[in-house]
Amino acid sequence: MFYAGVAFSYFIVLKGVLKFFIMFAPQNVLPMTDIDSYLSFALKLFMVFGLTFEIPVVTLLLILAGIVSIQSLEEKRRYIIVGCFAVAAVVTPPDGVSMLMLAIPMWLLFELGLFLAKILIKEEPSPTLISTDKE
Repeated sequence: MFYAGVAFSYFIVLKGVLKFFIMFAPQNVLPMTDIDSYLSFALKLFMVFGLTFEIPVVTLLLILAGIVSIQSLEEKRRYIIVGCFAVAAVVTPPDGVSMLMLAIPMWLLFELGLFLAKILIKEEPSPTLISTDKE
């Protein structure tokens, strides 16, 4: 999953973010960056997206360990979505494109983790009390 996040970052996000930055450069200025700045930016982006793509694994492990339940995560879904956007706003460059390109996959990967947990964990029905009428 980490490698899938790095590939997503390289093939989709990095190109989009760089085009976005170049689009706002003045016409008479050539956008030339040094290799150190580019590699630092790219590696940070790769690390963030690689870790982001581990969300389904972490979600599944938390549920399997009994730390959280599927129901509690479903009840807190709206807070988790807001948290995804807040984290994306903090860790990405200050533009909306990269924030959305991180927040939406974070949310979808969380949903994937919940879906996999529902498939893998067959919750046993709680035993019901059987009432016997003694008449």
